[in-house]
Amino acid sequence: LGDGDTGSMLLRIIKAMYETDLTVAVNLAAAAEMLAKVTMTNTGSSLGTLTATALLSLAKQAKANGGDIEAHEVAQVLRTIRDAVLARGGASLGDKTVIDSVEAIAEKLDCGPVGRRAAARAAAAALEAFRDRPCRIGRARMFPEKSKGADDPGMLAVALLLDDEEQKK
Repeated sequence: LGDGDTGSMLLRIIKAMYETDLTVAVNLAAAAEMLAKVTMTNTGSSLGTLTATALLSLAKQAKANGGDIEAHEVAQVLRTIRDAVLARGGASLGDKTVIDSVEAIAEKLDCGPVGRRAAARAAAAALEAFRDRPCRIGRARMFPEKSKGADDPGMLAVALLLDDEEQKK
């Protein structure tokens, strides 16, 4: 779906993030700002821009909280990120985008416990729930019938990045 460059773009920014020396960051806010800058310099794609927006939103929230985020605050932090990304990208919940995964994860984390495994299950469930829906934004919106039965690349990326089994490969 879309331009077909999601994987290569994510590889580029994740590699740049991995190579960033976060030991100089004094807290989560500083680390998120550093990663946002690295993301912005390594992408020209809309998903890359939205990833940087999410990281800047995280940094702002962490700053307001003394530099870090507590586990019980993660779901609310995700919702603030969701709102920032929706405002920047012009999408809405239900459009079959990465933000639908973020919302599903926030909902799951509201129920506790907060952790990667719970987030992974929520992302996988969102991917499954949206698979047969048409895309309503981005390049794929021009071919809504063809987008049915296909995974949104951003949603797929979130599910794969959180999947414990995928990490073992």
